[in-house]
Amino acid sequence: MEFISGVKQKEDVTISQLLAGDYIGRTVKMRGAVHNVRDMGEVVFVILRKSEGLVQCVFEGNPAGEAAPSGASGNPAGEAAPSDASGNAAGAVGEAESPAGSSLGFSDIRSLKEESAVEVTGRVVAEARAPYGFELRLSSIEILSVPDEVLPLAINKFKMHTSLEAKLALRPISLRNVRERAKFKIQEGIVRGFRDFLMSQGFTEVHTPKIVSRGAEGGSNVFKLDYFNKKAEMGQSPQFYKQTMVGVYDRVFEVAPVFRAEKHNTTRHLNEYVSLDFEMGYIDGFEEIMAMETGFLQYTMELLAKDYQKELNMLDVKLPDVSRIPAVRFDKAKELVAEKYNRKIRNPFDLEPEEELLIGRYFEEEYGSDFVFVTHYPSKKRPFYAMDDPADARFTLSFDLLFRGLEVTTGGQRIHDYKEILKKMEKRGMDPADIASYLMIFKYGMPPHGGLGIGLERLTMRLLGEQNVREASLFPRDVTRLEP
Repeated sequence: MEFISGVKQKEDVTISQLLAGDYIGRTVKMRGAVHNVRDMGEVVFVILRKSEGLVQCVFEGNPAGEAAPSGASGNPAGEAAPSDASGNAAGAVGEAESPAGSSLGFSDIRSLKEESAVEVTGRVVAEARAPYGFELRLSSIEILSVPDEVLPLAINKFKMHTSLEAKLALRPISLRNVRERAKFKIQEGIVRGFRDFLMSQGFTEVHTPKIVSRGAEGGSNVFKLDYFNKKAEMGQSPQFYKQTMVGVYDRVFEVAPVFRAEKHNTTRHLNEYVSLDFEMGYIDGFEEIMAMETGFLQYTMELLAKDYQKELNMLDVKLPDVSRIPAVRFDKAKELVAEKYNRKIRNPFDLEPEEELLIGRYFEEEYGSDFVFVTHYPSKKRPFYAMDDPADARFTLSFDLLFRGLEVTTGGQRIHDYKEILKKMEKRGMDPADIASYLMIFKYGMPPHGGLGIGLERLTMRLLGEQNVREASLFPRDVTRLEP
């Protein structure tokens, strides 16, 4: 009988372990993928790629047994710059095969293929020019697996210099590039900041269904399903469920995908994206929701600056100042940009993409802010559950957050009174029987509450300065793309 008693401690080390411990001068084992090989004659550099970054390994030797030339070590691995002027990987592709399980010596190191999985053994040596300030002087390399074909993309270049279409079509390969990986480490930091901050504020994480009987926002942009001979849809939003859970935990949040069957193929739309949602009860006004989001952004920017500086530097990202974020009414924002930029107001009930860009530009020029809350959206452009402004029912107690001229958040206060929500549904010609399970929460009592949804990919896109939201999605889904 065999028993599993916990995590198995392995002999190989990680970059974090080497940085945290006193390993200089010690011999260690490390596993990873061969990112690049550079043949310098009597010295061969093997750049090992691990989840944390690149490790510079040096294999020395020559037929006469003479010492390697002084100053041979350097920074071929350089994560912040190409490994050489051309970005080519000299000696990276050899004709000779290196079968899995074999161990290479200096004479056949040139047969080592990029993307081979290897286990290296070597002595840790301080080297200021190498990533992380150390390199491994290798004594052996064991091949764990080898690729069948030459890579279709030069992923060992700092910048791949290929089209977005090529990157997406070959996504499993392009994501191995250090800059591509850095984007999604930063995205990890955003989600981590969202989760950690909200839990510090008394929120409970929940997980709601994505197969639903009816979309939260209605309309035609839903993916319909045949669910065991019943009509079903892919969830547009966790709205109904997160409101329900306010009656259970007071404050809740979720990080999960949402689905929109929108047919436009633009640089800002995806048909599946990750939504950062929270809902909070016992609020005195929708301003508390904007304040909570501001707190999240402040916490997250500090976290990124502390724990993701390597990735920020690699992508040349300058974090925005979120110490305070201006807020402006919807109608006032339209007037401001119409006046300053001589643009006629065409649609009094919604913001066009060009208007969003101009509003972002206005508040950057006038107040030095990359963010702006636009509040009090017209009632006819908001869902039925949005609370109307008691002072003017044409508008709602809701908002969007624009980041450098792009909407990244929609939120606001919800109707919590059963009679009031029925009244608003009646005005819109809606049948309460269609969403009876949702209306149950109001029938049996709900506190004043509100919340928001943040588009993770859009927020990441703007933070990184990318021009297409697909750059901020691991495997984007749009009107033309279902694979990989």
